[in-house]
Amino acid sequence: MKLSVIIITKNEAAHIGDCLDSVAFADEIVVLDSGSTDATCEIARARGARVEVSPDWPGFGPQKNRALDLAAGDWVLSIDADERVPPELALSIQQAVRAPAAEGYRVARLSNFCGRWIRHSGWWPDYVVRLFRRDAGRFTDAAVHEHVEVQGRMGTLSGHFLHYPYATLEVFIDKINRYSTEAAHGAFARGRRTSVLGPFGHGAWTFIRHYLLRRGFLDGWQGLVLAGMAATGSFYRYVKLYWLGKQPPSASADEA
Repeated sequence: MKLSVIIITKNEAAHIGDCLDSVAFADEIVVLDSGSTDATCEIARARGARVEVSPDWPGFGPQKNRALDLAAGDWVLSIDADERVPPELALSIQQAVRAPAAEGYRVARLSNFCGRWIRHSGWWPDYVVRLFRRDAGRFTDAAVHEHVEVQGRMGTLSGHFLHYPYATLEVFIDKINRYSTEAAHGAFARGRRTSVLGPFGHGAWTFIRHYLLRRGFLDGWQGLVLAGMAATGSFYRYVKLYWLGKQPPSASADEA
């Protein structure tokens, strides 16, 4: 059984080298880049990865399916450039590929924010389906918050990803802006609408959910910031959804 690793990238020079080093045990590594202007592609090629460049950006789900279509292995491990596979997880992956007991596997993910490993706030264990038989799994077509749908049995691997999602607060803010825009357009296309008070209600509930119900207060000042940023992202998403609903039909189509 051969294992392919697939990674989609754009301007990930700060992460891609360490990411690729952590999956060097794979039989094949495919990097699908969407127009990096830094050294991402050069670093990936130097690490022995097969690098392809896509002409456009269709959203996370479709882009990951493009990368999946490039893979040749019997098994596929999807990993983001800001993630690492530590030794325990690497061993678990290799054992699952050699003697599979399922068609797909969940993996826990431990994330670092401002120097702290976040174990509350809804960030842990943050299970994601990332290892699957190539002929049994496919990503959803969602522009954001995509996930793998596997036909068959599911298992859970021991070990976990190490995740370094935000190098700076500016990166976090930029991601919130981009994701909220794509989420608003997706919701609008599905017929969702909101009132002028919707953004405030959703933002407040998101803060309560992350900081109190998910015990973000146990993550120190980082937990407070994370709850605030999550609330901001929810507020932005519904403000943008409200804005789309107030535009003339032609303008809304152009926005989408």
